Amino acid sequence: MTEQKPELIAGRYQLVEPIGQGGMGRVWRGLDQQLFGREVAVKEILFPAGMDDGDRATLLRRFTGEARAAVTLSHPGIITIHDVVEHNGSPVIVMEFIRGESLAAAIRRQGRLPVRRVAEIGAALLGALTEAHAARIIHRDIKPDNVLLTKDRVVLTDFGIAHLADATTKLSRSGTVIGTPHYMPPEQLEGKHPTPANDLWALGATLYHAIEGRPPFEADGLHALAVAVFTRPHRPPAHAGPLGPVLDALLTKDPARRVGAAEAAELLASALRSDRSRADTVSEAAPREPEAAPVPDTAPVSEAVTEHAPTPTPTPTPTPTPTEPGSEPASPLPTPTAEEPAHTPGPLPQPVPERPTTPPVAVPPAEDVISLGWSDQRGREEGASARRRVLTRRAAVLGVAMVTLAAGSVLTWKLTRDTSHGGGGGTGGGSTSSTVTVVIGLDAPLSGGLSAMGVGMKNSADLAATTSNRTGHVPGVTFEIKALDDEAAPAKGGPNAARFVDDAKVLGVVGPLTSSVAKTMAEPLGRANLVNVSPANTDPVLTLGPDWAKGSKSRPYDTYFRTVATDVDQGPFAARYLHGEAGKRKLYVIGDGSAYGTGLASGVGAAFAKLGGTVVGTDQIDPAQGDFSYLAAQIRSSGADAVYFGGYYDAAGPLSQQLKEAGVTIPLMGGDGIFDQQFLTTNTKAEGDLATGIGVPAEDLKNGPDFLTRYREAGYPEAAGSYGPYAYDATWAVIEAVKAVVEANGGALPADARAKMPQAVSGLAFDGVTGRVAFDAYGDTVNRQLTVYAVKGGSWTTVRSGPAAP
Repeated sequence: MTEQKPELIAGRYQLVEPIGQGGMGRVWRGLDQQLFGREVAVKEILFPAGMDDGDRATLLRRFTGEARAAVTLSHPGIITIHDVVEHNGSPVIVMEFIRGESLAAAIRRQGRLPVRRVAEIGAALLGALTEAHAARIIHRDIKPDNVLLTKDRVVLTDFGIAHLADATTKLSRSGTVIGTPHYMPPEQLEGKHPTPANDLWALGATLYHAIEGRPPFEADGLHALAVAVFTRPHRPPAHAGPLGPVLDALLTKDPARRVGAAEAAELLASALRSDRSRADTVSEAAPREPEAAPVPDTAPVSEAVTEHAPTPTPTPTPTPTPTEPGSEPASPLPTPTAEEPAHTPGPLPQPVPERPTTPPVAVPPAEDVISLGWSDQRGREEGASARRRVLTRRAAVLGVAMVTLAAGSVLTWKLTRDTSHGGGGGTGGGSTSSTVTVVIGLDAPLSGGLSAMGVGMKNSADLAATTSNRTGHVPGVTFEIKALDDEAAPAKGGPNAARFVDDAKVLGVVGPLTSSVAKTMAEPLGRANLVNVSPANTDPVLTLGPDWAKGSKSRPYDTYFRTVATDVDQGPFAARYLHGEAGKRKLYVIGDGSAYGTGLASGVGAAFAKLGGTVVGTDQIDPAQGDFSYLAAQIRSSGADAVYFGGYYDAAGPLSQQLKEAGVTIPLMGGDGIFDQQFLTTNTKAEGDLATGIGVPAEDLKNGPDFLTRYREAGYPEAAGSYGPYAYDATWAVIEAVKAVVEANGGALPADARAKMPQAVSGLAFDGVTGRVAFDAYGDTVNRQLTVYAVKGGSWTTVRSGPAAP
């Protein structure tokens, strides 16, 4: 087929003009002479050069078979294939002709797309993929070039083309990889059998490109790119807003743990609701950007045929302070054009786990309800079994009661009051004949690489509930812990939140461990008025809103609280240590370009200068580059006596080692992103380096030793971990709030108890294991503590702990 001499394909398709060309094909606008000149798109598949006749014949058979299978797909988000024919030994696909613009062209034309538009595109593409996967067809090459946008459709093109790419890669001996590695998951790059999970990763990479303006992984050369995809996490997206958890879930490296289509659809729907909710709060006088054309709810928009180049809430009056809880109670779009040059944006950020990782522990599957009050492990297990048998009947009765209460009945749960709070081994202060069960939800990673911390959180919550039950802290109320495993995966947050919301007995939720999971839980919990207290989340966005760094704070969810400091505190805390205690006066600041790293770097620089120190140089690295030795000469000539790095351990380790090997023997300091065992294992020159961590080690807390003693005596086989004390206090905050609600209602639990809980938590003030537990107008703890750690003898060692503010 040539432009100079158009041909009639299969005796009926007249070629009119070329409209695009890419690595795997050339596209023409054509006319179907047998259907009254209907416009069609005709795509000629281009075989790689040098392929022998046998391989060509094999590929032709394979491709034709798969393309014909795709003809059976009928969905507005999937391009309609009219015919599959052979012409001069090459396969030709005849498709519907769609006038539109590729997503890639839209990104090149306007840069990053609005969050809501990207969410709508994602929902549309998910619908198309669900239809294809149900027919056992996997696309294999989803990318912005293969997504066509029209006025009212989103259309995914080129089903079957990637199969040809896979086959040519395996059959040809040239070693050339055909396809788009920037959007391929690790298992596809490794050549494993394709599964629907491949398409979900590629969808995530495509949406990431749309929202960030560049793909999630970039490197010089295929090998370096593959290494990045295999070994490095994508950097947290800076502009995704509520879409961040969706991207994280889709870009999970392990296909077995990657989010499925149904869960991804739930996350996208939540992101759309969240975005609309924020838009509704904007002043009507403020100018609004025009909205993108809506995507039909019934199904995502179809495929493309052409190929293109690649106000803070006032602080309420505190409730009376109880005693220490530890021991006593207390417009039309243009016609598609030919391929444009590929977009080559700048370097990309790299994400890593939000918290220091510890060796995984084997944990049995989590039960919905944990038994309480047993002093040995076997007893707890046997008690759990018996209790679950009773709970089935009791849950049904309470469920009916809650339905009645929610319907507006004047009925309440009357609770037996008992002010005799026995300290030691009492069995409880309330009358067991008229007690009511209140469930506290616990969300944490109970399996996977972060399970050691998650299980410690669960056990600590269990200890708090057990202590309350033993001492009768809330007369007539028995507390139980309902623990759900989120695997530290954002995709699990939404479904777990829904399970808590649907359980009428749940009046509060403790957790999760990671901020990425919290972002998927906060919105549905907030809509249900279900209070959430986290002992570990540190992302400021959760309490201060998306524009906090610009000086505009707005509390997104009045149901969300936390008992730990945030990333806002780490930079200033590090600056005070470096200047005041380490005696450093000249600081060189380096960031990795991520939102996390940039926040830390700017915070430490401003605070260091305010203290009288001098920031003698600043720089930014691309973590994917790997070689940072060029910085040594700059740092040495600056006269710096310390380096601060805002970023994660995967770049901090090599950076520290390369600087010291080049003769820059000054300490490198970072935030909790480098406070990880991996920093030590990748850095043989780590001795003397420093990091800040959120919170204080349990043994260094005033009430920490007592907590650890009671934890051991309870017989938990796993360590409480870094967040155990904070989980205990988070659970106790829920318990205290229940107590306040009951007391304010004359000793009865009101029908709208769940709705009253956020206000009750807002007004709390008590002395806990971690110190004073109370919350500011944004839901942040007023007791913000951090710790400086140093590498001594090859291990992280505590140097000092203290408050975030001097």
